[in-house]
Amino acid sequence: MPRPVWSGAVSFGLVTIPIKVMPATEDHSISFRQIHTTDGGRIRYRKVCEIEDRVLDPDEIGRAYEASKDQLVPIADQELDDLPLPTAKAIDVEAFVEAERLDPIRFGKPYFLQADGAVAAKPYVLLREALQRSDKVAVAKFAWHNRERLGALRVVGDAIVLQVLHWPDEIRSAEGLAPKAVDISDTEVDEAIALMDAIGGADISQYRDQYREAMEAVISAKVEGHAPPEMETPAEPKGKVVDLMAALQDSVRAAKQARGEETSEGEVREMPQKKTAKKATKKTTKKAPAKKRTAS
Repeated sequence: MPRPVWSGAVSFGLVTIPIKVMPATEDHSISFRQIHTTDGGRIRYRKVCEIEDRVLDPDEIGRAYEASKDQLVPIADQELDDLPLPTAKAIDVEAFVEAERLDPIRFGKPYFLQADGAVAAKPYVLLREALQRSDKVAVAKFAWHNRERLGALRVVGDAIVLQVLHWPDEIRSAEGLAPKAVDISDTEVDEAIALMDAIGGADISQYRDQYREAMEAVISAKVEGHAPPEMETPAEPKGKVVDLMAALQDSVRAAKQARGEETSEGEVREMPQKKTAKKATKKTTKKAPAKKRTAS
């Protein structure tokens, strides 16, 4: 496990659980350095004082708030440490709510909580079991890196996870982004659901970062002095969809064929277990235009 990024306690009511906070995710993205394209020299960033025109040592650098274009207000580290935050050393549980009440758009980075010492074992397990049996999450406040945050405590496997939550005012409004009123028939919706059923579920643990793998292959070849491998050119996106129903039906047929199911040109889908698919077939049979598209 990586090093803890924070240590303190989870507190709810009179119960206190000493914990260590561990990163729950890793970033496997490939990072690059900037170079001078002419001679390959590395580009380095130096922190230079604009007044003295010299590079500063780390212990000479502080922080300030830009109150205006011409005014910087210095803020000392001690002033930040002295802020009267009750969450400075505790993850303070404010409420317990049903999981579905939290919109996933508010979720930020997750962290594992590790019980810190033998005294923390029993209350840790107690909180974990209570969250699991009640199917709830704990909404908590905590302060890291000189700012107070909101988080949700939930159970993943045998561990309690602290999921950082965005504050309500950090979520931008989606007003005006959705298309204006569009006429969608029940048949089209049923066909879309049939496509969802045909594609089916997938084991997301089998997904992998193909872009990173391709980039690693290029880098490995260049390190060894070989020509980069030839990459398969991705298919060009198809043109504008003119007949949505025909596109949906073709997609259902292709998805079934990919799964090894037999299909025919005249009957693109046959899903007796799915009420929605039956409903779509009935409507397609009744309406002449839909029938013509099905036969195409």
